[in-house]
Amino acid sequence: MPAPARPGATDTPPPMDHSQTGQMPMDRGQMPTGEHAGHSMVEMAMPGALGTYPMERESSGTAWQPDASEHMGLHVMSGDWTLMAHGVLNLVYDHQSGPRGNDKAFPSGMLMGMARRPLANGTVQFKAMVSPDPLMGKSGYPLLLASGETANGGDRLIDRQHPHDFLMELSASVSQSIGETGSVFLYAGLPGEPAFGPPAFMHREAILDSPEAPISHHWLDSTHISFGVLTGGIVLDRVKLEVSRFNGREPDQHRWNVETGPLDSTSVRVSWNPTRTLALQGSWGHFTDPEQLEPGVDQTRWSASALWADEIAPGWKAAATLAWGRKSAHRHDDDAFVAEGSLKHRGWTAFGRGEITENRELTDVEDGPAFRVGKLSLGAVRDLKVAKHFSLGLGGLFSVNFVPDGIVPLYGGRHPTGAMGFIRLKLD
Repeated sequence: MPAPARPGATDTPPPMDHSQTGQMPMDRGQMPTGEHAGHSMVEMAMPGALGTYPMERESSGTAWQPDASEHMGLHVMSGDWTLMAHGVLNLVYDHQSGPRGNDKAFPSGMLMGMARRPLANGTVQFKAMVSPDPLMGKSGYPLLLASGETANGGDRLIDRQHPHDFLMELSASVSQSIGETGSVFLYAGLPGEPAFGPPAFMHREAILDSPEAPISHHWLDSTHISFGVLTGGIVLDRVKLEVSRFNGREPDQHRWNVETGPLDSTSVRVSWNPTRTLALQGSWGHFTDPEQLEPGVDQTRWSASALWADEIAPGWKAAATLAWGRKSAHRHDDDAFVAEGSLKHRGWTAFGRGEITENRELTDVEDGPAFRVGKLSLGAVRDLKVAKHFSLGLGGLFSVNFVPDGIVPLYGGRHPTGAMGFIRLKLD
């Protein structure tokens, strides 16, 4: 049976290789309609918003993930519109040891909505995402070896993870098919995510179940909330080339507002999904005046990553990430390396992350040396269905940090530790 045409397409596409997409063929006349249509059948019939590939390929912003990724969210049809909702609310208790550590209870998570409809030979999509992070306070939560942004406009947050803004994304995109497997697209957001790096950490399947932010965040994916983004791209089957102009300044300490600024920075990303289980990307960006506390200092950043996901046995799903990022400023090149993984089975998820960063912000020394630090985190969560589209999860994680000689006195030892316990409510 031939695969359904892309919504709005005027030409009949060639038969789809379902061994590559992981989807079963379905005739357009079998698609359910109305508010109570099942989301699994809607997913099978829908290609991506930016191209004719499977919908599962799309992640945060315009980033790609493996076609075999789990596409979460509640989907319904309403006329020509496809609507999607997904949300996670975490209540976390955090303990970080040593003289630079602290304890804190805080909320985190996100609520995301999407609306999509076909155009003549294309698709238009709107997305919005909000977060409860500002409720944790301007200084965020304790996280050893993390740095970046500010709580008061004057002092850098060190050994703490900053809260994300309440409005994480408000974006629109439009795409048009060119040939059987190609498309061109435009994406705009205030805020939005430019074409740089892998998908943001809370969207990567290998680690999205962890409530802990990576200490490599400002090397790889801190651009996921950029207040002003315009991206144009072309998709040719399994390859995507895209260019962004965006506001390079990181969000300030005011987490409830919408900021504006010139689209003064540029990024370029090439993505390639050679198989249904693998997503590769390489990206470059020039960031104009990104740091609030370093006015007039520009940065160049590079990133490369590989994301993998597959069902390794009946009922067993695994995912992994390998990523590298580089920040260049003040004539210094500082690198970060990340490895992430998860394994899911019958409501249980085990997850882990290892990181190395070269960080110049862990002391008060202006333009000081880069300290190579590391972190290893392991955790698990158990989800129980409590309603048709809601699950309640109980989880925890333990982390070990690796501190070099030069800053051991600041941390009270070479291997300070951290731990988090959390309860979460998930809409799916």
